[in-house]
Amino acid sequence: MTDASPQQNPPELGAESPSVFAVEARTVAPLLVGSMEAVARSRLHTVSVTSVLAEVAELLSSAQISVVVVCNGAGSPLGTLTETVLIQRLGWGLSDFFTTLAGDVMTREFVVCAPEDLLSDVMTMMHQRGLIHVLLVNAQGTLLGVVNARDGLRVLLAAGNHQEALLRNYVMGVGYQ
Repeated sequence: MTDASPQQNPPELGAESPSVFAVEARTVAPLLVGSMEAVARSRLHTVSVTSVLAEVAELLSSAQISVVVVCNGAGSPLGTLTETVLIQRLGWGLSDFFTTLAGDVMTREFVVCAPEDLLSDVMTMMHQRGLIHVLLVNAQGTLLGVVNARDGLRVLLAAGNHQEALLRNYVMGVGYQ
């Protein structure tokens, strides 16, 4: 983190600064991204670079996530395709549904995180960059899943609710349950 210089403009009223989000995210017990690996794995949908956009569209329409990961033959991520990119390319007439390959239109820039990363740090980074999805990979670069911002927030909220319940029970003399 860098210190704020006195010459910076104050944030707009009602605007949430990234540092506020970071502080709020850290108020719950430190959770690792790996704690939500099962959910991230359930969000993972992959296609090859030679898949046509009709296959991608079919996968997106049956999935509960708006991104597919384009992988090479070894299963390593090469890029992503979102519903938004697919709709834009088709709407602008830049792609043909049955001949355009996923590898030709995928977004090659993507962000990854590791199971040992703090979930609060990943969620803060996603918030700061305006990301909805981050790829979960292990130390060898093997694709493990897709971390969705909504899923991450649910995990952090559940952890906060659990800590609140423990504190309430302690204060009320019930003890830990």
